[in-house]
Amino acid sequence: MSGLSRTDVEHVAHLARLGLTDAELSLLEGQLNHILEQYMKLAELDTDAIEPTAQTIELENILREDVVVASFPVEEVLRNAPATAGGYVVSPPLLGEDSGR
Repeated sequence: MSGLSRTDVEHVAHLARLGLTDAELSLLEGQLNHILEQYMKLAELDTDAIEPTAQTIELENILREDVVVASFPVEEVLRNAPATAGGYVVSPPLLGEDSGR
């Protein structure tokens, strides 16, 4: 596989809408070609005996125990609300006065 040319790098930069200077294009050309060279080395490895993986380390969810605890009494919650009506907390309309309700 041949490396990327300066024209290739300019084209990709244009597609990505990157305004790169000549120095940046030269640097990027070298870096991208180095990455491709490293990939070609990896592609030479015999991986037939290696099982495909999507994750290299085991993942485990760390969850706390689900413990039931007493909630605040409704009266205490309503006492802390700025506005209430009929045993519920009242909030201002989200979409203005005429919110389709």
